[in-house]
Amino acid sequence: MTMGENSVIINSLTWPAIIRPILTQLERHDVVASQTLRAALLKAEQSQPGVAHDLVMGIIRKTELNNVNINEALLRLQGSVSETDLIEYRLNRSEDAFQELNKKSAALKRILSRIPDEITDRKTFLETIKEIASAIKKLLDAVNEVVGFIPGSSGKQAVEQRKKEFVKYSKKFSTTLKEYFKEGQANAVFVSALYLIHQTNQIMGTTKSKCE
Repeated sequence: MTMGENSVIINSLTWPAIIRPILTQLERHDVVASQTLRAALLKAEQSQPGVAHDLVMGIIRKTELNNVNINEALLRLQGSVSETDLIEYRLNRSEDAFQELNKKSAALKRILSRIPDEITDRKTFLETIKEIASAIKKLLDAVNEVVGFIPGSSGKQAVEQRKKEFVKYSKKFSTTLKEYFKEGQANAVFVSALYLIHQTNQIMGTTKSKCE
């Protein structure tokens, strides 16, 4: 995982987990200000990817919260991100297969978000790892069910490719866990978990684009 890749992943998760909830809160007090700020940030992000992440890191530096681990913080937040803030990764189709995929993707992200709280307790963490493995399998099963609803071979291939990438990062996550028990590098686990969440979002986004 290169630094460039890491920046892309962190940035993609910063917007729905941090920026969008702030804008939603602002909208309750001033709709125009919220919409203006949202448009400006989206424009900046499109022309200079990474602006959202840089903004958050700049705020952290200004407040002298130097002990904040952005990877750990983002991972913790993934379990509490609302459906509204994840609208681009939420399937709207009413069929059971699509609703089940929504549930399985959310479940996996919730379990992964518990890692920072449980990683220091070996017994608890080992049980969590089993839950993660089970959640990964259930997510893949749900993806397989949805593929049958996707029209056209190109759409099916696009989702299948996302699934392959997800499996690849699942294996990397497993390898990272083994290294953690040898070397104790918790941050590497946080980063790998964020990659897995990003790949989950990629599956959902691609499925949504091919079915809706």
